[in-house]
Amino acid sequence: MSYRTADSLRSVTLDDVRGAQKMLSGVARVTAMEGSRYLSQLVGAPVHLKCENLQRTGSFKLRGAYVRISGLLPEERAAGVVAASAGNHAQGVALASSLLGVHSTVFMPKGAPLPKISATREYGAEVRLHGQVVDETLAAAQEYAAETGAVFIHPFDHPDVIAGQGTVGLEILEQCPEVRTVVVGMGGGGLAAGIAVAVKAIHPDVRIVGVQAEGAACYPPSLAAGHPVSLRNPATMADGIKVGRPGVVPFVIVGELVDEVRTVSEDQLSAALLLCLERAKLVVEPAGASPVAALLAAPDAFEGPVVAVLSGGNVDPVLMQRVLRHGMAAQGRYLAVRLRLTDRPGALATLLGVLSAVDANVLDVSHVRTDPRLGLTEAEVELHLETKGPVHCVEVGRALRDAGYTVID
Repeated sequence: MSYRTADSLRSVTLDDVRGAQKMLSGVARVTAMEGSRYLSQLVGAPVHLKCENLQRTGSFKLRGAYVRISGLLPEERAAGVVAASAGNHAQGVALASSLLGVHSTVFMPKGAPLPKISATREYGAEVRLHGQVVDETLAAAQEYAAETGAVFIHPFDHPDVIAGQGTVGLEILEQCPEVRTVVVGMGGGGLAAGIAVAVKAIHPDVRIVGVQAEGAACYPPSLAAGHPVSLRNPATMADGIKVGRPGVVPFVIVGELVDEVRTVSEDQLSAALLLCLERAKLVVEPAGASPVAALLAAPDAFEGPVVAVLSGGNVDPVLMQRVLRHGMAAQGRYLAVRLRLTDRPGALATLLGVLSAVDANVLDVSHVRTDPRLGLTEAEVELHLETKGPVHCVEVGRALRDAGYTVID
């Protein structure tokens, strides 16, 4: 089934975004904008964080979903709406539908995080689990729409959705009128397109920079080709921007109004998420941290004042644990060392005493005595340590060598 209509292909204007802002009054929060001293020092100019992770449902998606569903005809509302999503769009559609008195059915992958499934149900949607990946879930939702007459609510490829997301741009200009650069994560492109429409119409000289994960960067090849191009196997921890093909409507807007699209690595995403948590005290999902990752990767590339849009904070606790460990590793906060020592009572305790003296926290110890490479009186020890960073790692290595231990590469 194709959800595309003549209306879905129309352009998006500043008047559309301003109309959406009026529609969202009292529905979506005007989210806070927080300054970041650390990022400001790094960039050499003021950096502000637009906290859409504190929006209702935990992301900007409520804005576009509410505007889209509000624009349905009475007979369309009566038929209900259907969506496919692994998380943020699901919750946005669920809450928007409940507020507007419209029945919603949301298809989610079987492997979607349980907290997101539970939240979507609590917001009032009927949740159906189907498929292992979003593409399978999307096909099921479109088939359901064809069979039942329910209106399919696309997460980013519709003018009303883009207009709703563009209200973030209007808030940015109201909260930081001197802004010179807006940095925003991109998946299908709806948020970046909406922000670009709003900001460029009022201040054409403001630079808009989109950020994609390296493993799901569908925009660079699409922009080079002049039309949307599909990625074969997009892969990234940032599921909020894990999209294999740009939307047709946002692609045109991005091509005209977004000044640059950058990519960031998984290590950079992890480090950015960790920084948001440690320095800004903000829980942000990997997709939401992507603008911060871009700033960390190339701080000299952005003219300030800079506004980085933290698009969402719906991160599964299990993923958060893994990502934080990954981010700490990327920052040199973990150290794995392997060394040999004499296999005698108290040898391990002596080694741990050396590590304690330099304030290295031991997370795990593996003690091997039976490897044929070892001598009769030798044992091999592998330790996983938590450190304070790269400089501390060097200090730990020096302390071990000074104590007479030989670290094995």
